[in-house]
Amino acid sequence: MRFKITYLSNFKPINFLFNMKKPLLFFTFLLFVINVSNAQSNRATSFNLEKNLAIQGYDPVAYFKQGKAVKGKKEFTANIGGVNYYCSTAENKEALVKNSATYEPQYGGWCAYAMGAKSEKVEIDPASFKIVGGKLYLFFNSYFNNTLNKWNQDETNLKSKADVNWKKFL
Repeated sequence: MRFKITYLSNFKPINFLFNMKKPLLFFTFLLFVINVSNAQSNRATSFNLEKNLAIQGYDPVAYFKQGKAVKGKKEFTANIGGVNYYCSTAENKEALVKNSATYEPQYGGWCAYAMGAKSEKVEIDPASFKIVGGKLYLFFNSYFNNTLNKWNQDETNLKSKADVNWKKFL
């Protein structure tokens, strides 16, 4: 009695799967690109941008390193997930690119107080800010209405509300 050995490569369903591998990989890659593009687009539409620029051109890293608002420079532009930031130095740009989660402002750069108190996107004054727990919070400030002062009166409650409210915009 003779046995015939059949290799798996001669098995028709296996050949079909191997032939489908390239289109399947392409389709998976395409879905990945679409998801990344949608996430970047969503960030760009949710963030506080003026002419496609965050924090009105101020350097997000300078808040941490210099303790003040510093205007960034166009030649040190960093694009983080579809959002453009101007940095004041090449070192700050490098730091932002390497660790954007540390330096990007909370709530997309909208007023932290308004996000917590009213779930609203309100413009900010880049010079009105606070760093809490290693995170940057920006505030509206105009003549007799500095929302940073209101934030300081109930920071814990406003922060927890703002965290929840911001997720609605993403």
